[in-house]
Formats: sequence, structure tokens, C-alpha cells
Amino acid sequence: MCLDGFSYYSHYFCPMQRENTKPNFEFIAMMASLMSIVALAIDALLPAIADIGISINSLDPTKNQLLVIMIFLGLGVGQLFFGPLSDSWGRKPIVYLGFGVFAVASVICLLAPNLEIMLIGRVLQGVGLSAPRTISISIIRDTFYGDYMAKIMSFVTAFFILVPIVAPAFGKAVMGLLGWEGIFYVQLFFALVIALWFWRRQEETLRPEFKVPFSMKVFLKGTKEIFRHKETVSCTLISGLITGSFLVYLSSAQHVFEDLYGLADSFPFIFAGLAISIGFSTLMNGNLVMRFGMRNLSFAALLAYTTVAFAYTFIFWNDADPSISVLLSFLSVLFLCLGFVWGNMRSIAMEPIGHIAGIGAAITGFISTILSIPISIFIGSFVENTVWPLFAGLGVSGLLSVLLFVAFRTRPIFAKNHAYK
Repeated sequence: MCLDGFSYYSHYFCPMQRENTKPNFEFIAMMASLMSIVALAIDALLPAIADIGISINSLDPTKNQLLVIMIFLGLGVGQLFFGPLSDSWGRKPIVYLGFGVFAVASVICLLAPNLEIMLIGRVLQGVGLSAPRTISISIIRDTFYGDYMAKIMSFVTAFFILVPIVAPAFGKAVMGLLGWEGIFYVQLFFALVIALWFWRRQEETLRPEFKVPFSMKVFLKGTKEIFRHKETVSCTLISGLITGSFLVYLSSAQHVFEDLYGLADSFPFIFAGLAISIGFSTLMNGNLVMRFGMRNLSFAALLAYTTVAFAYTFIFWNDADPSISVLLSFLSVLFLCLGFVWGNMRSIAMEPIGHIAGIGAAITGFISTILSIPISIFIGSFVENTVWPLFAGLGVSGLLSVLLFVAFRTRPIFAKNHAYK
């Protein structure tokens, strides 16, 4: 057997397990679909937040933002368990279990009489969806590695970005026909379709000889293994900082564009336009990462992200919010940077821990997600009458990310990418 315990090098160079085969379109689409149900559960609900608040007697927009944020709490906690279980039971059974939890949670949301019960349902939705979201990353890591893995992750993410582009408009259309409850029914339908597709077409990627019996000892050993790699830890923290700052935008977007700017009818289209920026840069990253390297691209993007966020912060210090065109210009550039950060940071973090891909994806995802939640809640509490706190939060998060990247890098900044030929 090529793998002995947590021996990294034997697994990384094992020719039977680490084959960088070329993926087909169906594989990319399927992995993106496993991730996209998360985006559908979040973004399709954005136009309905105000209506849901009225229905459950919750009229405080800052509290209603928790309907978006709390699903991320479930995503963080759920993957902490589903990841290690997938290293023991295999990838596919855990995906089925996650979809089952999501179905039960959706029913709770539909029957919720108040905000508190609705939030419980949203947390459980996140727990359930953490399985397909996490396991899709593990499946990719089971099959690919290095910059090639980053390339695949970029194409998967670019495909996945199509959902946030259309989800708010889709959610608003469904809400117009069936009410806000219809959004949850549609989510359940798509979850069922994706689960059946996954069952019929995806093979198990965790070979029987590489399964690890589930126990706290394995979990603790895996955690220690992860913290042996400083770049894995730093990129995980960076993912949390950047995701937390983005969550502020995500949770407050409805309030900003509909309440502060009075653009309720245009909100789905504005949201879609900004999502296109992320999708475009993510697709570009897939084409450029093999040439310039995931570390070079992500660090350059972090620098640009931080610079743009602080530029807005200083330009509009103590001033009224700018016109919508100016606001969208700044946000578009920021989101353009994100496409070069997210997939690459996750790939860098996962690169040295492929021998424990399941638990590795779980723990790194848990840390970054749990870190992002208090950041988003804290900064979001200030986004009431102006969007200035949003950009201040983006700038601080970006600056901390740059410092972490520099402090814990394992290669010189902007080193030549020797993998490119």
C-alpha cells in the first residue's frame, strides 16, 4: 500500500492514487453543482428577506441579516464532522447524508413561526449543505494536485458563479409566483436532482485501502498534521478574513441597494452584475494560474483588493455615500480581485495535506468559516445608514491577509512558477 498513516510524501507521489488526469465537462459541472446548491440556498433568498421578516414578525433589517450569516455557521460546523467521516466511510455516502439533513432543515424553515426557529433551520441547512460543499473539494483533491488542482478549482468555481448571478432574479421570480415559501420548495427540487445525478454518474474517489477508521484519535492527529504546515494555516486564516468581509456585503446587499439606494427593482440585476466580476476573474485565474502560479496571482490580488478598499475608505471619509455608479465601480474591482483569491487560497492550503483530504478540507473550512462569522456580524452591525463601514472592514481584512501571506510564505514573493512549461 502506498499510504502509511499520515505519511505525506508516499501518498503525494503514489502513481495509483495521484493521477492528474484531464477532467471532462460533466465532472466540472457536477462538482460545481454540489457547491452551487449552497449559493442557491443563500442568494435566491436575498430578495425575500424583507418579506420573510414581515411574515415572522421580525422587522429589524440588521437582525434579518442573520438569515444569511447563520447558514455559514452551519457550513462551518457541519464540515468539521462530514469531512472526517468521508475519510472513513467514503465520499458518496456523506453527500447523501448531507442532502437528507438539508431536506429536514428546509421543512423547519417553511414551518418557522418566528426568527429564532427560522435561524435554527438555516443553521441546519448549512450543516446539511456542508457535506456536498466539502466533499466536492475532497473529490477534486483526491484526483488533482498543485497548480493543476488550482486550475480545476477555478473552472469549477467559475461554473459555480453562474448560480449567484441568476439566483436573486430567480428567487424574486419564484417569490412573485409562489411567495417566499416557493424558494425553499425550489431548493429542495434542485437538491434532489443533483443528488440523483451524483448517485448515477460519480464514482467513489476514496480507494478502500486509504480509508481511515473514524475516531477522535484520527481527528486529533489530523489536526496536528494540519498545524504542522504554516502556509496551510495562514491561507486558511486569510480565507476566513476575506470571506468574512465579503459576507458583510452579502448579508447587507438587500438593505444597501433597496433601502439606502432605493433600487428594489434593480437589485437582482445589480447583484448579478457584481457576481459576473467574480466569475470573470475566476475563469481568468483558471487560464493564468499554470503560467504565473497560484501564490503569485493570489498575492497580487490581495494587494489590489486592500488598496481599492482603503482608497474608498479615505476618499469618502465623513462624506455621504457616492452615486450608485461610483459604488458599483469600486465593488466591481474588489470582486474582480476575489476571483484570484478564493480558489487559490484553498488550493494552497490543501496542497500539503492531500493525504488527509477529507479531514483537511473539513478543518480548514471550519476555521475559515467560523472566523468569517464574527467578522461579518461585527462589521455588518455598522452598515445602517452608510456603506462606508463595509469598505473599512474590507480594507482591514485585506491588510491583515497581506501581512499573514508575507509572514508565513514558504516561497519568495513573486517567485518564478517552475511548474509552467
